[in-house]
Amino acid sequence: MKKLTVLSVVSLCMSLSVQAADWTSLFNGKDLSNWQQLGGKAKFTIDNGVIVGESKSGEPNSFLTTKQDYSDFIFETEIKIDAGLNSGIQFRSQSLTDYNNGRVHGYQMEIDTSDRKWSGGVFEEAKRGWLYAVTRNEACQNAFNLDVWNHYRVEAIHNRIRTWVNKVACADVLDNQEGYQSGFIAFQVHSIKNKNLEGTKVRFRNPRILTEDLHNNHWYTPSEVQEINYLPNQLSAKQQSEGWTLLWDGKTTNGWKGTKLKDFPQKGWDIDNGELVIYSSGGGSTRNGGDIVTLQEFSEFELEVDFKITAGANSGIKYFVDPNLLKEKGAAIGLEFQILDDKKHPDAKKGHKGNRTIGSLYDLIPARNLSELTRSTKRVNSIGDWNRARIVVKGNRVEHWLNNIKVVEYPRGSQIFKTLVQHSKYAKWPNFGQREKGPIILQDHGDEVRFRSIKVRSL
Repeated sequence: MKKLTVLSVVSLCMSLSVQAADWTSLFNGKDLSNWQQLGGKAKFTIDNGVIVGESKSGEPNSFLTTKQDYSDFIFETEIKIDAGLNSGIQFRSQSLTDYNNGRVHGYQMEIDTSDRKWSGGVFEEAKRGWLYAVTRNEACQNAFNLDVWNHYRVEAIHNRIRTWVNKVACADVLDNQEGYQSGFIAFQVHSIKNKNLEGTKVRFRNPRILTEDLHNNHWYTPSEVQEINYLPNQLSAKQQSEGWTLLWDGKTTNGWKGTKLKDFPQKGWDIDNGELVIYSSGGGSTRNGGDIVTLQEFSEFELEVDFKITAGANSGIKYFVDPNLLKEKGAAIGLEFQILDDKKHPDAKKGHKGNRTIGSLYDLIPARNLSELTRSTKRVNSIGDWNRARIVVKGNRVEHWLNNIKVVEYPRGSQIFKTLVQHSKYAKWPNFGQREKGPIILQDHGDEVRFRSIKVRSL
């Protein structure tokens, strides 16, 4: 008897699942009677049983949408696209007269022909932007093949979204965005800026959907595929199994105190509907409630913090803080993930080559987009929207991530690091940033900033 490999067993299970499922075809191969076009006027035609979208210069994103809405489902189709063109599959999407004059918005599974290789990622069209850029999923980045047919699969079950490209697991998202429990499915032809791309095409065939018995037909997602959780102040079952804990419970001040106090500050800081808020005091550092610090200390760790800034705001997340420095006055001293409104706060133009901008290792290393080879600018969400900071410390290697984009990496304690310190405002403190462990600090810099979903795990 032929020996079955693990991969062949998984493939067999997938095959049996598909055969047993009661799929519904969304395209009859002849006409688009079950579909309608929204947005731009790129051309959609039928060619030998294939839906063909053709790019058109000067047009905004164009969408061929189902007339029916779907809530929980598994959707599959096959994709073939010309080089240079961008596209996507919208799902749980909407077009509402009271939102941007009917602009299509909602979840999208990316079809990407660029060098960044983000096919299979999850984007929120016309709202939050990238929810899951596949920056940490190399297998998915290599799954898509240009100029051939690619198999796409989306599972949207309750608040979990998972995607596959050519049976390679790509995205795993937990999200509870209000209003996105149901919506249409759509094929996108992206707008083009390069007129040389006029007439390039994306092709779709065999679109089908499953709306019943989903739990018995969903596919396995390997544990190494990162889950991104957007549920405020909640840990998923997977995160708990991976050792994550909430540094802030969303309700109390447990686990925190003022950096120069025995207890939590009595003014300046507040808890507002699941958000930890430092209110404005006119821009002066530590003049309101002062910085707050964890009671726990950390050495090798992964930290995630969601933050929302007001216009012109300045704040930061500090780590490897030395509690013995500046006990009497001033801000606590430690390595800092800078939080800043780069457009309006003057600190963005100070320091050296942008090393005081958002995501930077403050006054030492400027934040840059290290996840997209063809894009130098960071992906920063608008004022009033949530951004996500991620700090990873493993051995002497440290990384800063902003909205799932790596923006800083450096070897803590190396000669390069020490040289940077000697040319910074921290030069007067011996062994700055080289402590074996230290607490985490959220900074009061005199501006209103909100935090939530503060979580950490030891590495």
